[in-house]
Amino acid sequence: MTVESTAAARKPRRASKRTSAAKKPQSAEPQLVQLLTPEGERVEHPDYSIDLSAEELRGLYRDMVLTRRFDAEATALQRQGELGLWASLLGQEAAQIGSGRALRDDDYVFPTYREHGVAWCRGVDPTNLLGMFRGVNHGGWDPNSNNFHLYTIVIGSQTLHATGYAMGVAKDGADSAVIAYFGDGASSQGDVAESFTFSAVYNAPVVFFCQNNQWAISEPTERQTRVPLYQRAQGFGFPGVRVDGNDVLACLAVTRSALERARRGEGPTLVEAFTYRMGAHTTSDDPTKYRADEERAAWEAKDPILRLRTYLEKAGHADEEFFTALDEESETLGKRVREAVRAMPDPEPMALFEHAYADGNSLVDEERAQFAAYQASFADSAEEGK
Repeated sequence: MTVESTAAARKPRRASKRTSAAKKPQSAEPQLVQLLTPEGERVEHPDYSIDLSAEELRGLYRDMVLTRRFDAEATALQRQGELGLWASLLGQEAAQIGSGRALRDDDYVFPTYREHGVAWCRGVDPTNLLGMFRGVNHGGWDPNSNNFHLYTIVIGSQTLHATGYAMGVAKDGADSAVIAYFGDGASSQGDVAESFTFSAVYNAPVVFFCQNNQWAISEPTERQTRVPLYQRAQGFGFPGVRVDGNDVLACLAVTRSALERARRGEGPTLVEAFTYRMGAHTTSDDPTKYRADEERAAWEAKDPILRLRTYLEKAGHADEEFFTALDEESETLGKRVREAVRAMPDPEPMALFEHAYADGNSLVDEERAQFAAYQASFADSAEEGK
């Protein structure tokens, strides 16, 4: 065979390879569950309906406003040097409040480090969330008091914890459910895939609630997945649904349905709340370096709080007196949080070794003694310097 004929024979194969690589997998158009449009218009959905009183609607609005005010105060405190770090939820209030209010008291929550709105719904005092970010405690609340686990910094690992807990709930014969929160970035973690596998095989009563805020720090969603995130559930054998994450009514209805399905013994559900992180990933991040102002502006028009306020006003469910009183309550909350953080006492240095093991540990005892000697050396040096 000549060189020319060899090249000719290879050419179609190279072209075919390029064509194959360029093809994208075919998938159905993403279906978005929405009950309240960005313009504040109430719409219906054939599979998810919800009927709330005016008082309940005002309650959801209050939850979102106060959560945003607390979040803004925490961001300001970090900028002032009062907190070491803060992960803002700005823009994700509807996803968190809607799903949080869908929970029963006996359900159990496994959060990431950004679920401040869910913590609010579970009755965790906002000031308790800030101790960890100030560095004065390892969490600040008893998880079993509110069925709200401590914040998880390791990306995706809480889905494993939630799955195991849900398997235990099923073995106990309880009819409660478990919900695990994670972001679009965590969906790329192996822990999440393993959680999906185990929850499906063991039919665990768990809801996986993914807040797809479009950015895993600086990595956009389209660089993480070739299909919409909610469609991944199909490969593991359980349903997935995409909900408008800026629509508090839809988030409430979809999460409530998924939780009820879990309680009936029908297994897990993946809920993808399609939303947007309006601020930085954390206060150490600068989103202007990787995303355009036009993108944020487009999502600002879909603001979850603004759309519900528009609906409340149009429907006559709230008047100016309500909004004025809420503004005053919001400022009171901000002041309380600010004063509480600044008054937090520094922990005793030796408290670091408490509660590491229930029954003690020889290595911890050794480390405690070494650290005590190290601390005492400073006192000795100060005494010698007099």
